[in-house]
Amino acid sequence: MRIGLLLAESRGGIGQHVASLVPRFVSAGHEVVVCAPPGTAEHFDFGDATVVTQAPALRGTDVVHAHGYRAGMTALRDRARLRPLVVTWHNAVIAPGPRGIVMRLGQRLVAKGADLTLGASSDLVDLAKSLGARDARLAPVAAPAIPEAHTSREEVRRALGLTDEPLVLSIGRLAPQKDYPTLLSVAALVRESNPDVVFAIAGDGPLRDNLQARIDAEQLPVRLLGHRSDVADLLGAADIFLLTSHWEARALVIQEALQVGVPAVATAVGGVPELVDDSAVLAFPGDADGLADGVRAVLAEPETANAMRTRGRELAAKWPDEDAVAKNLLDIYAGLVATRG
Repeated sequence: MRIGLLLAESRGGIGQHVASLVPRFVSAGHEVVVCAPPGTAEHFDFGDATVVTQAPALRGTDVVHAHGYRAGMTALRDRARLRPLVVTWHNAVIAPGPRGIVMRLGQRLVAKGADLTLGASSDLVDLAKSLGARDARLAPVAAPAIPEAHTSREEVRRALGLTDEPLVLSIGRLAPQKDYPTLLSVAALVRESNPDVVFAIAGDGPLRDNLQARIDAEQLPVRLLGHRSDVADLLGAADIFLLTSHWEARALVIQEALQVGVPAVATAVGGVPELVDDSAVLAFPGDADGLADGVRAVLAEPETANAMRTRGRELAAKWPDEDAVAKNLLDIYAGLVATRG
């Protein structure tokens, strides 16, 4: 097959996912064309794929797989009459106001226009069906491969200025979806009963100055670490992983935490509950009190924390890897192409 993979602007999980598919498709004997904006094409290594920046260059492919709503809209604008179109929904639309209205309209058009809609979580599949998708299925993105830690727990903690203090770690872009204001409220609440706990956020983004201003004003035990390339080392030094997002599909960061046995406290949003099952403490989004109670419980009950570590690793061992996800997609493509004749 000649497979077209279409992306909108990406610097994170979607681009990483597509980059992981390319070598597996090529090694299976298929030709791959990746269409992505110039910045995305430069940011990721798409291996032996032909990389283009304009959707018309995908004409002549046997199947096009668009990743995300915006990529799906681009595919619909330049769709060959008989070419199967697969669109994966990786994220929910949470933008308010006119922008959110336009994006949700785009969702509906993409749902109705795709031959197959794949959702990274069950709620996205249900949404696609409600918007008119002719065929919608769950297709989780592969669990990330965790790089080997290069620095010991003690060294990482020493570099952060820590000795025996519990470390609560969060990882992610400093953007509205992650709801870091609630994380700061959690830190304030936990400090009342556990004054030695330190919270750290690895990541950068547009909210950094606002978050730092509140941290300084309230003297919160929160450190903004900026962009880090040593996620495995940081996870090895953490006692708890905290996720406060408004919405996530299969958050890669929480997958990484469970893989290495870090107890997780998270918001019960999107695909998180089905991902973590009973291995994490969950609370409602925006519920600072509930999340703070979760952090306190993990810190106060070593047996519970150890059970969470074990259960998290057991769940992670069952997640599909990149090879399994690529094979599943190739089977899907072949079925669509055969149906189209």
